[in-house]
Amino acid sequence: MTIVVNPHNPQEEQALLAFLDTMKYDYSREEETFVLSETQQKEILERDREYEAGGTETYSIDEIIAHFNIKEK
Repeated sequence: MTIVVNPHNPQEEQALLAFLDTMKYDYSREEETFVLSETQQKEILERDREYEAGGTETYSIDEIIAHFNIKEK
């Protein structure tokens, strides 16, 4: 299983790592920095503008599950 977590600050990162250590979970950390292309950056900014202007819709998790006909386990 892979879980990606993006802490908002160093304190959150340290708290998460302390929790994982306390629970004796095995984990690995990657210090990768992802670089988006100029086209990708523009697309994200455009989507942000559309969202902020009310030009997009949001859906609840139940609506998403129903739309994609996801069978819950």
